Amino acid sequence: MRIAVACDEGKVTGHFGHCATFEIFETDGKGIVSAASVANPGHRPGFLPVFLKDQGVGVIVAGGMGEHAIDLFKANDIEVFLGAEGTPEEIVGRYLGGTLESRGSACTEHAHHDDCGGH
Repeated sequence: MRIAVACDEGKVTGHFGHCATFEIFETDGKGIVSAASVANPGHRPGFLPVFLKDQGVGVIVAGGMGEHAIDLFKANDIEVFLGAEGTPEEIVGRYLGGTLESRGSACTEHAHHDDCGGH
């Protein structure tokens, strides 16, 4: 299973589409097997869910994202966790431990600054 965490400066970003990198973790269900940092290729409507699917990602974690993006991830069989905070390693550990919960931080405006934690 591959888990992607949308990050800025080593922490989960408020909005996945505007992150600097996607930290992608290969896991074996118990721990992290490998990790790679992939630069965000750019925010274009509908592009990132397919891009991450092509990377083999099955789970995306971010502080927030728009409703349309959530729908596109689900259409690509990628599980979405929102409202996350912390480092990507902490988040993957919580996911693998079964304690990561999605807190439904869906953005309602495309500006994102207020709706997604000010990032």
